[in-house]
Amino acid sequence: MRALYAIRSGLAIALFVVLMLVMYPIVILANLFTLGHATNPMTQYVLPWFMAPCFWVLGIRFKREFHETTLPKQAIYIFNHNATIDLLTIFALGIPRSRYVAKWEIQYIPVFFLLGRVTGQIFIKRQNSKQAVQHLHKQYKRILKQRLSIVIAPEGTRKHEGLVGPFKKGPFRMAIDLGIPIVPVFFEGNRDLNPGDALVVTPGTIRAHIMPAIDTSNWSTSTLPKHIEDVRNLYIGWEESSPQKSVA
Repeated sequence: MRALYAIRSGLAIALFVVLMLVMYPIVILANLFTLGHATNPMTQYVLPWFMAPCFWVLGIRFKREFHETTLPKQAIYIFNHNATIDLLTIFALGIPRSRYVAKWEIQYIPVFFLLGRVTGQIFIKRQNSKQAVQHLHKQYKRILKQRLSIVIAPEGTRKHEGLVGPFKKGPFRMAIDLGIPIVPVFFEGNRDLNPGDALVVTPGTIRAHIMPAIDTSNWSTSTLPKHIEDVRNLYIGWEESSPQKSVA
């Protein structure tokens, strides 16, 4: 069965690349004709639709579960990052008016560089925390003016020990500076079906739990470490209480 899963995973990777190549001219032309306004509906509707064939090839059932009926119009969406397949599940979320924060190195892939630049995604150098924070600060005016939501992994990388890696300050400092809430997204199943930096995915069910928003209006930089610890503990609790396997 492992060989079959490897073949399916290879086909899904090839399909993902083809879909990105197909999407590239569509995104470029749509943003040129709409002066950049096409990004929001594409992020919310087109990207999830493009991810569906990849899930089908992998044998993944992707489900979104909302734990709050009304989401904030603008927020920092954070998620647990512990699998390669996170790339697909993030795109499949379809968060309205959202932009993604990704590592700087992903721009070395021409398709991602062009798509990211045209659609206004945010690339940061994770190795230099001070520089990363400064770059995020430069995005504040645009984020507030366009009422954008930001999607970011507080762990920064999927390669970490334990169920949940250390959280970086960036996403939480952004929430304070911008005066917007944090919405935790917990991916259940990613780690079990595709652990760490593995490329082979086991068929099964992945659930994206969109949790209630966390109010940050009374947060301050002096109490930030405690708030980060509290939010990280939520993720640890969700990981420990989730089923160990969501395999088909």
